[in-house]
Amino acid sequence: MVGMSGPYVIRGSVSLPEAELTWRFSRSSGPGGQHVNTTDTQVELRFDLARTGALPEVWKRRALEKLSGRLVDGVVTVRASEHRSQWRNREAAAVRLAALLAEATAPPPRPRRPTRVPRGINERRLREKKQRAQTKRGRSGRDWG
Repeated sequence: MVGMSGPYVIRGSVSLPEAELTWRFSRSSGPGGQHVNTTDTQVELRFDLARTGALPEVWKRRALEKLSGRLVDGVVTVRASEHRSQWRNREAAAVRLAALLAEATAPPPRPRRPTRVPRGINERRLREKKQRAQTKRGRSGRDWG
């Protein structure tokens, strides 16, 4: 594709390979008047995640697992039709696909290390609780009127 503003970086030095992207264009619904009826502005971008060689194996496994609900035969599809021009929809679809893959290939968050509540804080909480109970107990049984 000549003139695209790619490469679309997923993360680090890994980017979407232009040769592995499949584009499909169709008539878009939405704003545009008569223009909508004559031009193919909706863009469908397909990327074969299962067979790609562009992603490291670990990333590919992680992405296949995270995107399993979106994949059809290992292919992820992104659609864009919010703009009136095919060019801008192409850009939007490619950026959306790169962001989707960046999120799906991200490493899992580090596990949380459980921490203990310091003894002093626990003692202070119990002391304040007893004080509050004492205050409330002192209110009962008296005629305040």
